[in-house]
Amino acid sequence: MEQAVETILRNLGEDPDREGLLKTPHRVAKALEFLTEGYRQDPAEILGEALFTSSNDEMVLVRDIEFYSLCEHHMLPIIGRAHVAYIPDGKVVGLSKIPRVVNVFARRLQIQEQMTEQIADAISEAIRPKGVAVVVHARHMCMEMRGVEKINSTTVTSALRGLFKKDLRTRNEFYDLINAHVPANF
Repeated sequence: MEQAVETILRNLGEDPDREGLLKTPHRVAKALEFLTEGYRQDPAEILGEALFTSSNDEMVLVRDIEFYSLCEHHMLPIIGRAHVAYIPDGKVVGLSKIPRVVNVFARRLQIQEQMTEQIADAISEAIRPKGVAVVVHARHMCMEMRGVEKINSTTVTSALRGLFKKDLRTRNEFYDLINAHVPANF
């Protein structure tokens, strides 16, 4: 990978041997390894290691999960937040596992639409809840830094499963909760 970065630098008209760029190929390789670590993680394993029996049958929501990804078309950043809810059916999952699953899929080359579906499907398969809802809000640097250059435009995607898709009241409760103002000092 370092040789490929060095080639890119040369093709850009840069000198990879100048002081400021000497370690850049190594740094870029390490950064890309970190930003794509989701390929080396299994969401089913992450969720499966923290499943607990519970009588709870009300919505569990983790909102405002920040994430960073790379678009698969330009390898430019996608910066956003995800809201993930599920309705337990005998099992709950440790709360920290939900953001971890978001990161598994965010840390792959992605399109937002697919990432939203992947998160919902992974939770549905591992927990087998009565329903899953995922909403993702994100900014795409491929739209802001190049191409149409539309600064601060936001893309919103959703994936609804089970009760969230079938029951309007459940779906509305989810949307009300993710859109509610939360004080920063609670």
